[in-house]
Amino acid sequence: MQLGIGEVVSSIMHKIGVPLGIPAEHPHAESALWAIRFPRVVMAIVIGSALACSGVLMQGVFGNPLAEPGVVGVSSGAAAFACIVIVFGLDFLGHWTVAFAAFLGGLAATGLVYATARQSGRTEVVTLVLTGIAINAVGGAVIALMTFLGDSTSREQIIFWQLGSLNGTRWENVLVAAPITVLGIGLAFFFTRKLDLLSLGERPARHLGVNVETLRIQVIVLVAILTSGAVAFAGIIGFVGLVVPHILRMAMGPSHHVLLPASALGGAVLLLIADTSARTLVTNADLPIGMLTALVGGPFFFWLIRRTRRGSGGWS
Repeated sequence: MQLGIGEVVSSIMHKIGVPLGIPAEHPHAESALWAIRFPRVVMAIVIGSALACSGVLMQGVFGNPLAEPGVVGVSSGAAAFACIVIVFGLDFLGHWTVAFAAFLGGLAATGLVYATARQSGRTEVVTLVLTGIAINAVGGAVIALMTFLGDSTSREQIIFWQLGSLNGTRWENVLVAAPITVLGIGLAFFFTRKLDLLSLGERPARHLGVNVETLRIQVIVLVAILTSGAVAFAGIIGFVGLVVPHILRMAMGPSHHVLLPASALGGAVLLLIADTSARTLVTNADLPIGMLTALVGGPFFFWLIRRTRRGSGGWS
């Protein structure tokens, strides 16, 4: 079903009580627009914002532009726990069970990465990346095991987690993910000044009154909340948290007070474009959105590694 921009605008105007424009001719256009299309659009905006802000926080707290939830394993950890819940049919929190499991998995993965990368009072970037690779491998192995153990229905859901998709999004999903994301981004603004001070180095930040360890723990929990909320309803969508903050940092500077809201907007726009492409690139097919973001983010990540090595001679 194809709807023009005028029909969409007219539907919105009529919905808010403004009789402007001509309603869509197709008898089921209104129901399809409000029950299928708009929830998916809003969810793309919500998840894109959550992932991009998670990337900003991760890069700020670890002091490295290569850090993002997918790279350090939080997405894989969240997806692995969610798949365990799916396969074993756990339902101890009703509709919140999968989201809660994803939260626990993301928190556990991020906490493990941080604890391993922390050495002699500082975070080692090389260890951070290597631990993230290990977490991704373990998470992938758990997902593969759950795929083997699950029935056909569970396997279809697990494939959804691995590839990432917004297909099938409903308003009830949005009503869970949106408050988590709005609350998480709102809380993130309280850390912008401290993250700016931390970018000067841990010792100067401490002299200026920043409790670095407390800040890291708080940010890790917040990233786990934002990322797990995204993974719980869309599966693994990689590289949004890497690409968006880094591009905007190069364009607008490193100030987190500006970078955080700009990344939220940029992530929303990027994922909205990716989701629109996933629906329209192939006729009568819905491509996995995680595949599209990886096709763009993978080469960008390679370029970023090359740029980092040229600029500093390595990660040491």
